[in-house]
Amino acid sequence: MALSKLQKVAILVAIPIIIGLLPAPDGLPLIAWRLFGIYLATIVGLVIKPYGEPVILLAAVAASSVVIGNTAGAGELVKVSQTLSGYQSGTTWLIFTAFTLSSAFVITGLGKRIAYHMIGWLGSTTLRLGYVTMFLDLLLSPATPSNTARAGGIIFPIINSIAVALGSTPNETPKKAGRYLLMNVYMVVKTTSYIFLTAMAPNALALSLMAPILGFNLDWIHWFLAASVPGLLCLFLIPLVGYIICPPELKEVDNKEIARKGLEELGPMKFREKALIVLFIGALFCWIFANVLNVNATTVALTVMVLCIILNIVAWDDILKNKAGWNTLIWYGGIIGMSSILDKAGFFKWLATTFETYLNFDGHGNIALMVILFISVAVRYLFASGGAYVAAMVPVFATVGKVAGAPVELLALGLLFTNSYGGSVTHYGGGPGPITFGAGYNDIKSWWATGAVIAFGSLLIHCTVGILWWKFLIGAGWL
Repeated sequence: MALSKLQKVAILVAIPIIIGLLPAPDGLPLIAWRLFGIYLATIVGLVIKPYGEPVILLAAVAASSVVIGNTAGAGELVKVSQTLSGYQSGTTWLIFTAFTLSSAFVITGLGKRIAYHMIGWLGSTTLRLGYVTMFLDLLLSPATPSNTARAGGIIFPIINSIAVALGSTPNETPKKAGRYLLMNVYMVVKTTSYIFLTAMAPNALALSLMAPILGFNLDWIHWFLAASVPGLLCLFLIPLVGYIICPPELKEVDNKEIARKGLEELGPMKFREKALIVLFIGALFCWIFANVLNVNATTVALTVMVLCIILNIVAWDDILKNKAGWNTLIWYGGIIGMSSILDKAGFFKWLATTFETYLNFDGHGNIALMVILFISVAVRYLFASGGAYVAAMVPVFATVGKVAGAPVELLALGLLFTNSYGGSVTHYGGGPGPITFGAGYNDIKSWWATGAVIAFGSLLIHCTVGILWWKFLIGAGWL
């Protein structure tokens, strides 16, 4: 039976109260124990969702401030002002400003124009259309931290209309083309989302939550280097794997006519689209060569956002209407700030000590690494939100792996990437899932079967090819 909003709120209020009334475990400061109660309620709130993520996190930040101010001795470990430290994070603002580029591709129509050109060049078969989706998503992903906007706002409408144009409808002929094409949209976006730091908002969140625990951090180019070999290998296999598991009945496609009609509707390329191409390429260039140019990735994103407004590519009103960007700014900044005060209060240090006492892999750190990565994918069956998964599980997996002796760099990279492709296992594992599944072409059985093959197949590739590649990068001093 579904819980009412009032019941959900009652659960969230009860969690920190009950924990606060219980004595703190040995070795854990009282303030850390009370803050953990609020953090746990926050994670539960992100899962059961009585309100949207920003409301839950603002409430959690406010509650944390009250608890810090009313706990004796708390000021020696953490300050009230530090609850807002997540909003000072460069990664939070990097993701927020990158949302401007994301919305610009939709507003100007440039995303659709690129898609139709790709369809005209490559999409002569259904399988090739699967690869058109893959190339388009890969091209757009560095500048679209909302994979829901990327897959749902740009790619899905195009691919859905193509399926209909090919005579494939959800009720009568889903297997003709639509089942494969729409499923492929989701499976592809869950892989492109971890190839670039800015391709999915939870990437930066996972990195921020993990950094104080593992002492490991990455910039934009080193993230791409680490993800490139295993990620691109998985990406190039996904359209083929989906084609084999759910083969479409239609093989040949009149791609030239589809592209002609699409481009005709868009009309000639406008100044805003041309300017956006220049800014997009410029942003990529600066992110890639940030160290050489001595520029900060967040500064680049802010500069591009301002230029988009000045050049009238987007208006300030468009940015104000971009709810996904503002929501991300509020709740990601909040969760990063809460993680930061938990760390300063000594919670993660105590958690590591506790796990070290009861968890023992007898020095087999590599086995611990494989077990944790496997669980990190399997547990995604329980989460309908990538952000909720990151907030709830990444600090735990990072702590467990560290005390179990797993190689820190390999553990960090493995967890950063399972965060995204692990969501392939279900049709609710990420924002684009309900959109593509909701088109009506797919059934749960075929979707979950394909998702399991892709998610655990990706895990296998990352635990073999990926680990070899990461060891090479570490040995060469490139990470």
